[in-house]
Amino acid sequence: MKRLFVYFIFSTILFVSYASTKPFTVVIDPGHGGKDPGAMGPNGREKDINLNVSLKLGDLIKQNHPDVKVVFTRDVDKYVPLQDRSNIANKANGDLFICIHTNASKARSAYGSETYTIGLDKTNANFEVAKRENSVILLEEGYKEKYQGFDPTSPDSYIMFEFMQSKFSDKSIEFAAYTQDEFISSKRYNRGVRQENFWVLHQTKMPSVLIELGFISNPIEERFLLSKEGQNTMANSIYKAFAKYKHEYDKKNVAANTNIATTETPQPPVSKMDNFNQQVSDSKVVYQLQLFITRKQVVDSKAPDFRGLTNCTFYEEGGWFKYTYGSTNNLDEILKLKNSIKSIFPEAFIIVFHNGKKISLQEAEKISKQK
Repeated sequence: MKRLFVYFIFSTILFVSYASTKPFTVVIDPGHGGKDPGAMGPNGREKDINLNVSLKLGDLIKQNHPDVKVVFTRDVDKYVPLQDRSNIANKANGDLFICIHTNASKARSAYGSETYTIGLDKTNANFEVAKRENSVILLEEGYKEKYQGFDPTSPDSYIMFEFMQSKFSDKSIEFAAYTQDEFISSKRYNRGVRQENFWVLHQTKMPSVLIELGFISNPIEERFLLSKEGQNTMANSIYKAFAKYKHEYDKKNVAANTNIATTETPQPPVSKMDNFNQQVSDSKVVYQLQLFITRKQVVDSKAPDFRGLTNCTFYEEGGWFKYTYGSTNNLDEILKLKNSIKSIFPEAFIIVFHNGKKISLQEAEKISKQK
């Protein structure tokens, strides 16, 4: 019995030691800086708001989560090239990338907070945000070579993102949803979780979001974002979202390291649909469109969430209900379907399953070539 107890203690120490060598790393990226002021308001500059909120967020994480490593892409007022921000995050082997920005609009009445993940939401408003944030690369010498010919002002350049499928999409959306929930709790106007093509998110190899705190072009919001109270409110909201995300992360990783299954492997939901009734084989890769995720199940098939689509289905994963549309073994067919619903679900993205396990598009391509 004594020997068994000693063995248990020794095993626990080994486990803790192993875990401690792999700290959770969050990378906080205050947008703009130095020669790049970002959006300008009558009384303030975006770069200053971004930095102040980022530093407050980092302090909150350090104070409450000493086990977490916090990395900043900048912690002073200096210019950091866009690609370098992604490189810093990847070199740090980050587990979460939080990019913080402040919005602006020609319409001074625009207000509220929104969180972006990488994606192809082709709305004009979202593209204007992406174009503005990506245009920082124009300040760099030789940007055409460095950014592979990418022109942030040209819609055609964004075609390069079309077939990008990040294996971190779900985790990014999960953190984004937590963030918007906390903004709502803080009485901020909720502009929602959105998707667009930000270079800095495209290049990071981890769950990544870009947060637009509010509109510096709106006089009321500018006063709020420049105030100590406003910056504390925004930092606290993002911190609470981080705490929720980290809690879920810890639960899953402790379970994995102790061989305890927290949830069953999600099975690919198969829909029979009007004008889209493919014969689906689970032994092949199965392509579907993910529409949205919720914490509570949507029980009404005619709920506004579906925007008029019928025969949608869902699967559960990580405490989320994830709603999908379509199911086929053919990539071309799912691309056609995605194109057919882009006017009502521009944020829909492709997910892939193989034998009940979710995989990336790159993995699906390899499997298809093997067969």
